[in-house]
Amino acid sequence: MIKAIRNNIPNAITSLNLLCGCLACIAAFSCFDPMCGTTLKGYQWAFILIGLAAVADFCDGLVARLLHAVSDIGAELDSLADLVSFGIAPAMVLYNMMIAHGEGHWALLALLLPVFGAIRLARYNVDSTQGTVFTGLPIPANAIFWIGFTAGYAMHPLPLSVVIVHIVAMSMLMVCRLRMFSLKMHNLWSFKDNWAQYLQIFATVPAVVVMGLPGLTFVIILYVLLSVIKREK
Repeated sequence: MIKAIRNNIPNAITSLNLLCGCLACIAAFSCFDPMCGTTLKGYQWAFILIGLAAVADFCDGLVARLLHAVSDIGAELDSLADLVSFGIAPAMVLYNMMIAHGEGHWALLALLLPVFGAIRLARYNVDSTQGTVFTGLPIPANAIFWIGFTAGYAMHPLPLSVVIVHIVAMSMLMVCRLRMFSLKMHNLWSFKDNWAQYLQIFATVPAVVVMGLPGLTFVIILYVLLSVIKREK
């Protein structure tokens, strides 16, 4: 009994990731309406819930390793939760924001994000080479990008063409063959080995401090550019 409980603790944390993603989808449909008796609008609650999902996503793997409770079921559940929290949830925020900005049926293009996110996750699950290096943009990075993008879009509506270009670009990045680095650093004190990771981390803080949440968009763009440069080197 104790062993069974221990082995399912990581899955319970993963389920919290999934729950937060589902709640973020619900919040997205009250996009510009205050929720939960606060002044925070639906899209802002969705951001918070996606952030909580990211914390759970980090913790489930860590706890699984600490408890020696890594399992195939846990890995599959993790991907399913990630699809909801980092694929569907940000897409629902974008969809409802596009509707609010009068884009009509064009808002359905936001559904490309979870579709390509699902393909990216499926590839990851059958590719044993993705550990410290990823093939294509990781789906949590997709969520970070769209939190930044929609935070700016909420304040300053953009031309439909600009939104569509970003949707297509992010969808393609998730399934492209570009090798992208992980922030995990095995040789922590080696700048030569980890220059891209250090630059990414040091650039993130001032970007968010100066630009607020919209700065997250530029953080992910930098991540893609650094991955291209690192591959060429």
